[in-house]
Amino acid sequence: METLQALKKLISLFTLLALFIVSTAKAQKGDSSAMENSVLKSIDDETLQWGPCPPFMPEGCNIAVLHGDPSKENTDVLFRVNGKSAIPNHWHSSAERMVLLSGKMEVTYKGEKTSTMKLGNYAFGPAKKPHTAKCVSKDPCVLFIGFNEPVDAFAIE
Repeated sequence: METLQALKKLISLFTLLALFIVSTAKAQKGDSSAMENSVLKSIDDETLQWGPCPPFMPEGCNIAVLHGDPSKENTDVLFRVNGKSAIPNHWHSSAERMVLLSGKMEVTYKGEKTSTMKLGNYAFGPAKKPHTAKCVSKDPCVLFIGFNEPVDAFAIE
């Protein structure tokens, strides 16, 4: 009788161990059906859907969503303005992580000296900090921007 109970306990222990191993392996592997696909785009990709910028931005300004939903957190966009365009004073609820992909752009944050972004330069813009910019090149400026929070822009009169 004692041997039978010990055997039952041993079987129960092995069953629990097997379930633990299987569940751990699944958790580490992840559910591939819930994983999103990777994304690869270029600034001249014909499938990009360019939309208008907020009305206070200069004529010819466009934004294309690369990844995410602009009304939600963690969205990547391309921001494009014509050469010699001035971007008026504004701010965003989110911090911005930016890389200049074409053109040459001057950016001035409130209380700071003007910085010049050249091709491939990275810039960080703090959330809610007012700033202006100017595409100083004759060719359009295209800026990659990663937003932590939903995408927005508020003009400062």
